[in-house]
Amino acid sequence: MATVRDTTYDLLRALGLTTVFGNPGSTEEPFLRDFPDDFHYVLALHEASAVGMADGYAQATGRPAHVNLHTAPGTGNGMGNLVTAWHNRTPLIVTAGQQTREMLLIEPRLTSRRATELPQPYVKWSHEPVRAQDVPAALMRAYATAVQPPAGPVFLSLPLDDWAQPADPPPQVRTVATRFAPDPGRLREFAAVLAASRAPAVVLGAAVDRSGGWPAAVALAERLAAPVWSAPAPERAAFPEDHPHFRGVLPFAIGPLSAALDGHDTLLVVGAPVFRYYPHVPGDHLPAGARLLHVTDDPDEAARAPVGDSLLGDAGLTLAALVDLLPKAERPAPSARPEPSPPTDGLPLAPDALFAVLARHWPADGILVQESPSNLPALRRRLRSTRPGSYFTMASGGLGYGLPAAVGIALAQRDTGRGRPVVAVIGDGSFHYSVQALWTAARLRLPLVVVVPVNQQYAILKAFADFKDTPGVPGLDLPGLDITAIARGYGCAATVAQTPEQFAEALTAGLRADGPTVLPVPVSTEVPRLL
Repeated sequence: MATVRDTTYDLLRALGLTTVFGNPGSTEEPFLRDFPDDFHYVLALHEASAVGMADGYAQATGRPAHVNLHTAPGTGNGMGNLVTAWHNRTPLIVTAGQQTREMLLIEPRLTSRRATELPQPYVKWSHEPVRAQDVPAALMRAYATAVQPPAGPVFLSLPLDDWAQPADPPPQVRTVATRFAPDPGRLREFAAVLAASRAPAVVLGAAVDRSGGWPAAVALAERLAAPVWSAPAPERAAFPEDHPHFRGVLPFAIGPLSAALDGHDTLLVVGAPVFRYYPHVPGDHLPAGARLLHVTDDPDEAARAPVGDSLLGDAGLTLAALVDLLPKAERPAPSARPEPSPPTDGLPLAPDALFAVLARHWPADGILVQESPSNLPALRRRLRSTRPGSYFTMASGGLGYGLPAAVGIALAQRDTGRGRPVVAVIGDGSFHYSVQALWTAARLRLPLVVVVPVNQQYAILKAFADFKDTPGVPGLDLPGLDITAIARGYGCAATVAQTPEQFAEALTAGLRADGPTVLPVPVSTEVPRLL
């Protein structure tokens, strides 16, 4: 007779979930025993890294990923990156071990108390099956929930003695739609407003990239003869940033964002919240007299928007439908934005100088993963995303995602056969949040380049301190960190590059290597402006 474990593994095969990210614990060993040869267990040295790797892998493959955590402590360790997966709209099936059912009443060691509440509210569904025989069907429901829009993580708490129990007949393998079209009447209303607009502007978010909507976004912008902005703090790029209509990333504060859009009477926001703010800078949400039209696949996003009229629908499908409904605008097309001024010379390198070299040597099909908050404006100025699926970061604002996500994305490039090169730009502060992800990259011989701008400080927090007038904040300096020694200790090649020539040479070599390379680069300690 088939066991719950047998039936569950058959279901995982049928769903294409044969790669498992995790860090094994005692409550997971009954599930992992005699691990099948056709499955791949991706070992991370910490649960936060496991979740980040699974997130990057799922986003890069376009399919859900399975991450297996260790009961309550392991789930707690992974929570930071689970929060990011929620905000990134990443379909993750998160399973965690639970103590033996017959001992749960007395709460022995490693019991997950209120297991389904622990990951909330950052999962779409959280469940501990009532019977062992319900585990496979719960997994099928978890899969269907995770992939439906808005996609996101789900959580199953699974008692360790369930796996050996006799199974019920296996659940039917089901498919569900992952995209939905907008209401036709509401869509025509939006099209009429845009067609009558004197000076429309388009604001695009990560859902455009997730839905394969780049071609439709370009067609719409050109039909409207409208400038295109990226929504504030985007986790993915949604439009070719070398296109003459592209204007850059909107500031993430109320007053400055409204000022940046001044002069436009209609704002079409597609695939992004309205808006993702952080520092509170009062002002009007919109320029005077402007109307906002919002397209989202998330009802919660539509409900909490402070202004505008919302339309529920898949970003790519809605953009394509609008293109079909809109006439060609008679107004002149926007002119290209000016190129940034040449960076200043000198050592240590200014961030702009470092990223100008990175841009000159950037591979045509490269993928950028970034987690360097203080250097982000300089990075976005110098290195422009020009292809879909080329830019990834955290939507949550939480550090510790970028490095393991880059590992997962590099693994996805290998497993899918796409072979796109992956470069991560990780600040020397961010680097240490999930640094153990380097070990997994080295063990798997993943061709990944990690560029670490070293300013020996939490410069973004110093920028916030300046902005909020909070002097004397402790713990913002990071002296004495030997990134080269740490990287080599995890099995990576590592070279300090101090000059543009040294960096270009090391980057070129790293892109050709058959394993991970870490490139620490000393940069100036000047604290950037927050806005």
